[in-house]
Amino acid sequence: MSLPPTTTPSGGEPPIRGRDDACPGTLRLHPADDGSLARIRVPGGLLTARQAAVVGRVAEELGDGRLDITSRGNLQVRGLEAGCGAELAARLRTAGLLPSDRHDRVRNVVASPLSGLDGEGYADVTGWVRELDAVLCGGTPAEHGELSGLSGRFLFALDDGRGDVATLGADVTLIATPDGGALLRMAATACRADGAGADRRVVADDVAQRGAGGGGDTPRAVLWVRGGDAPRAAALAAAEFLTRARESGTRAWRVRELPAQHAVTAEGVAARLAAAGIDAVPQPDAPGPQTPQPPPAPGLVTGPEGRHAVSVAVPLGRADADQWRLLTALASRSGADELRMTPWRGVVLPGLSPDDARDACSALSEAGLVTAPDSPWLGVGACTGRPGCAKSLADVRADTARMVADTERGAGGTARGATGAKRRAGSTARGAAGAERVAGDTAPGDDRNEPGPGTGPGPGTAPLPVYVSGCERRCGHPGGRWVDALATGDAGYRIAVRGAGRDTPEADSVDVTAEQLAGAVAAARGTT
Repeated sequence: MSLPPTTTPSGGEPPIRGRDDACPGTLRLHPADDGSLARIRVPGGLLTARQAAVVGRVAEELGDGRLDITSRGNLQVRGLEAGCGAELAARLRTAGLLPSDRHDRVRNVVASPLSGLDGEGYADVTGWVRELDAVLCGGTPAEHGELSGLSGRFLFALDDGRGDVATLGADVTLIATPDGGALLRMAATACRADGAGADRRVVADDVAQRGAGGGGDTPRAVLWVRGGDAPRAAALAAAEFLTRARESGTRAWRVRELPAQHAVTAEGVAARLAAAGIDAVPQPDAPGPQTPQPPPAPGLVTGPEGRHAVSVAVPLGRADADQWRLLTALASRSGADELRMTPWRGVVLPGLSPDDARDACSALSEAGLVTAPDSPWLGVGACTGRPGCAKSLADVRADTARMVADTERGAGGTARGATGAKRRAGSTARGAAGAERVAGDTAPGDDRNEPGPGTGPGPGTAPLPVYVSGCERRCGHPGGRWVDALATGDAGYRIAVRGAGRDTPEADSVDVTAEQLAGAVAAARGTT
């Protein structure tokens, strides 16, 4: 008798997976209410201008013209015809966006988006991104195992030492160190051998907030490796996870799901690295993830040697065809000839002169993208909602856009945590008017079904992130502590604060209409 998709035992025992994960890819399309959905993996969020142009044409000619940026810096195309899979794959192969059919869904890599651009961090990790991707897709099975066996949810994070992506709950994390090396860190195992019984949903949220690990969890494996060995070491660490998962019999998708007796250990990883000729030094006293660092603030990024970058936020993570064409054109005119998508659903354009960077900011703002660090769009997210998701009770995207517009106008009351000061003309008005254009995705196994990175503003202002959801699944809600705006019907929402052990959302929630959403959310975001 076959297993159901997931069997969740009682207490703190690990789930037993009866099937592979259902994450969509470019070869595995997901049927949604608004057509099929494809997810294009973009390791490190790195796209050449030519690749960006190809993806834009794919979205316009095969899909609905819009592109979603996911919480892992990947791209999604919606509204695809069911029979377009072969043409989609052929176009992406030609552009270098599908280097290996077998590894389509496992190329989940986030990286510090400003690495090498602003003089911060200890290394430029973009080289690590490309090398790791090459190893994932073309590694020797005898050395790495068959890494195509990784689930579509398994995540690598490459942090240049600034601490921005090191706290995103990845399974394997590389953190650049001042001595030219890297810390190789595995997520901790949150499932206990004694079945001691912490609520699994609480454990999952806490793991996402702290990058896995913490009180009662199996200690994480942390080793120091040379910088030149770091990408290969990360792939070998993933191979060690696959070995432990097979031994456990649970078919675990992620490291935190392993039972404690099959946890990935520093000794096991070190032995595998030594067999591959990689020196590794265990770091038993290495600190765990620290306070998450803020995402790149929208606006100009000053870099060395007179080169600048521009950081933009994409409202609710969706760019329409005009916005994407503009981003692509600006990238093609820059010295870097690339754009970088971020885990906070933004885009960084590197390699610009100071004058060109200022002009780019103005053009992007006029196009409805966020280029100012005080935008009320920052820290605001939403699931797909209607009409793309059959499970949603409301058009949450339209309601969220109205909430942001009300916040800017001050109609929602005192907007604590939403600093709606003067912004470049057009950025909110165009973003709010395009509510229907900013749908996300609801595919099973979507990046957004994993707790995503927090999306609050930069230093000095730290309102809680808010996430507007159309149903109890709350697909893609942030990790850590956040404001939950849950649709209760066509025009009603329940507001609560979630994510910390002291929160009691069921007891402390408040019901409001969609028109009252701005005021209620603003008050909740100021909760401390």
